[in-house]
Amino acid sequence: MKLNSRHVSQRWVMAVMGMLGVTMAYVMRACLGITLTQMVRPVVVVESGVTSQVHHDYCPMPQSSSRGHSKSNRTNIAEDEFRNRFDWDEKTQGEILSAFYYGYIITHLPGGILSQRFGGKHTMGFGILSTAIFTLLTPYVSYMGSRPLTILRFVEGLGEGTTFPALCTLLAQWAPPEEKGKLSTLVFAGVQIGNIFSNFLSGFIIQYIPGGWPNVFYFFGVTSLIWFVLWCLLVYNDPNSHPFISDVERDYLKQSIGSLERKKDLPPTPWLSILTSWPVWALIIVEAGHDWGGFTIVSDLPKYMSDVLHFSITENGLLSSIPYIAQWVTSILASILADRLISRQIMTVTAVRKSYAIIGTVGPGMGVMCASFVGCDKMIATLCFTLGMALMGFCYPSIRINSLDLSPNYAPTIMALVNGIGCLSGMATPYVAGILTPNVSIWTILYICCSLPSMVASLYWFIKFKINLILNTENIYVNLIKSLRMSINSK
Repeated sequence: MKLNSRHVSQRWVMAVMGMLGVTMAYVMRACLGITLTQMVRPVVVVESGVTSQVHHDYCPMPQSSSRGHSKSNRTNIAEDEFRNRFDWDEKTQGEILSAFYYGYIITHLPGGILSQRFGGKHTMGFGILSTAIFTLLTPYVSYMGSRPLTILRFVEGLGEGTTFPALCTLLAQWAPPEEKGKLSTLVFAGVQIGNIFSNFLSGFIIQYIPGGWPNVFYFFGVTSLIWFVLWCLLVYNDPNSHPFISDVERDYLKQSIGSLERKKDLPPTPWLSILTSWPVWALIIVEAGHDWGGFTIVSDLPKYMSDVLHFSITENGLLSSIPYIAQWVTSILASILADRLISRQIMTVTAVRKSYAIIGTVGPGMGVMCASFVGCDKMIATLCFTLGMALMGFCYPSIRINSLDLSPNYAPTIMALVNGIGCLSGMATPYVAGILTPNVSIWTILYICCSLPSMVASLYWFIKFKINLILNTENIYVNLIKSLRMSINSK
């Protein structure tokens, strides 16, 4: 076993397992967004004294749903279909969705400190384990009432808050500079994959597996437990503690990264220097703008497609996952391009990180804003969401790994601070959307408000740190031509 394992790159094993861990974290976090549309009774609008599920000012229901049935018969069918669902109003649903982020924020800094002190393996592993256990308990607690479910989601967030600080610790130990973009993007691609699976698989399970929505939580909970066992067996805190890593890979990582042994007697975290650092605060601001838009889409896109555009559960699951597929592909291509631009010295690390951050925040804002103005056109709305989320993929080779650039030694603490403050928007956006009716114009206002913070954050990033990409275009072209000439001569 040891001899065979020498042929396997252990840093890529860590990256793949980290990606799967992030996937598990996000499917357990996000699956409630689409599952809740089948757990509760839909919004009922009263028109001229008659109870129905649609108003003429709202998006029309599909014709097939009403063909061949009188109005009274449709009402009886709806009552039979929704009798076993929870009678939770929109405000209650928003509270349930936002409760996760209240707990999620609390454990960011403790997670960073723990992973810095004891390593990222167990800090992340036990966080995902606790989330898996609470996910398995979700159906049982749901039948106890909305308040117990809200508390459960809060505790679930406590466990998952250690994920990104722990991953930062592992990447600092395992990712050499020339591969940092690819490895980090692979790890954080779990965000998009998790959102894809949480939407697509949830819709499929609810529609075709007997037992309905509880099976979603059972499936993802059990899958996460299997991941935890593999994580404990395959992943180690650093190369020096790994029993199966080859000498060649260990020596390569020592030369490229430096001393890899995790020191338990690290100096105290320089909080004053971190909190007074303008680059740190710039990263916090742009992360907050990114998260505001990202959490709005994660929590509310399934609800928008169900309540406003009236997609079926299978259509909802499929179409809600398409924007994340586009984001995943873009993040991989953008990371490959970033590493090449840096390795060939066409652009500096700073220029790549900053320009990518602007594309990754302005692009989604424009996409969401365009989607808000297309009204009830399902296909164009989906296309706008897809294009916007695709451009958000540029954030992963920039914002997500910038804490490693700022300070590799204290990257977990910086990541915890940046991601924790950024996640404050996760407390607000699900609640705001939860109190909205299916009125298209009201959702338009929400999506405009969603896009503005991202654009303002990127504008601050651009002005404060003077990204003079236009002024330096000549140098970029000169370096590009030199790189092309070297490639031609080498051939």
